[in-house]
Amino acid sequence: MERLCYLIMVTLLCLVLLTACNKPKTAPDAVKLQVDYDWTKANICSGFSPEIKVLGIPPTTKQLKVTLTDLNYLIYDHGGGTVKYEGSNIIPAGALEDYRGPCPPFDPHQYSIRVDAVDASGAIIGFGEKTKPCCQ
Repeated sequence: MERLCYLIMVTLLCLVLLTACNKPKTAPDAVKLQVDYDWTKANICSGFSPEIKVLGIPPTTKQLKVTLTDLNYLIYDHGGGTVKYEGSNIIPAGALEDYRGPCPPFDPHQYSIRVDAVDASGAIIGFGEKTKPCCQ
């Protein structure tokens, strides 16, 4: 049993280190993006992401990576997703595959949507976020 616990701890440590190594680097000249969205009933307690408006996207952007965070309950992973950037400043509603919408059990929570603009090398060349309450 002690050996099993040791193996689990070593495995978890390796996973943490691999995750840290695979994190995209932010370019030193990364620009600030303007992000906005509104919650609709379709986004609450569902996997249907809201429409997200993003301004200031650099022209060399290849992908937009989106992350939803519940600032009142940081341990819950709401996911997000990555979409191919094709020149539009709007990420359409429902476009995020790994998104798990807000569904707080009590009182409104504050949610942050972060958007990273990623270039062909995988570097973050722009980032921005917006925080709004949800689900009263």
